[in-house]
Amino acid sequence: MSVDLPLVARGKVREIYDAGSDRLLLVASDRISAYDHVLPTPIPDKGRVLTALSVWWFEQLTPVLASFGASHHLVSAADVPASVAGRAMLVRRLEMLPVECVARGYLSGSGTVEYSTTGSIRDVALPAGLVEGSRLPSPVFTPSTKAEVGEHDEAIDFTAVVAAVGASRASELRELTVALYRRGAEIAEGAGIILADTKFEFGVTPDGGLVLGDEVLTPDSSRFWPAVTWSPGAPQPSFDKQYVRDWLTSSGWDRVSPPPELPSDVVEATRDRYVTAYEQLTGQRFA
Repeated sequence: MSVDLPLVARGKVREIYDAGSDRLLLVASDRISAYDHVLPTPIPDKGRVLTALSVWWFEQLTPVLASFGASHHLVSAADVPASVAGRAMLVRRLEMLPVECVARGYLSGSGTVEYSTTGSIRDVALPAGLVEGSRLPSPVFTPSTKAEVGEHDEAIDFTAVVAAVGASRASELRELTVALYRRGAEIAEGAGIILADTKFEFGVTPDGGLVLGDEVLTPDSSRFWPAVTWSPGAPQPSFDKQYVRDWLTSSGWDRVSPPPELPSDVVEATRDRYVTAYEQLTGQRFA
């Protein structure tokens, strides 16, 4: 990929370019990350899937955002350089808030680990008797820090969010995150997919308006499970990068040394999961 614009930042998956005084160009690569490492093997078409799915979700979620007086950052997915067409979005430049806004509707992953020890996730108490894959009585807000590349997001409680952004903004983030999750889960359920959890990122405009940014409800930022196979009590089959995490764990990698190359069958199976998620959610063929 070649973009004749000043590079602003390079993340685990995306590059961000300066596209003018109030615009940025977000370019999604085919890189994949796991356990805070960028893996050496790309997943073909991953960047195009992430971009297309984010664009679709921004449209679906606009009514929810509007009900909170908020908006999203997408300006255009068409008016981008030809060299990155299909994997880039022109977006509004924002001051991003220093919080990962995580919503969970099911118990999974790090949430299960913490719950099994404390009966809660940070300051969110949960009922007894839940297991991996259990549906929660109602969606919960379990935020985390925003880590730099190579560092780890850390779960935080609501008090830490208040300290970071103020009480009023923290309450707004919690309410909007849960509302967006509910709508996303409803749409996914209609497509035969369980949205177990997801994370959102928000920024603010110069006048203080709240804006949904980054990517949204993709296999990189969410856990998607086939509804037909859902069975609490064990890890669930998924349409996200959990397949890659599981392979890395089985390979014996220590999560400290440089990660190994992914075998071709793992690459193909991962691509298939991303494409299936897009096609099943949107009802559109990926091409």
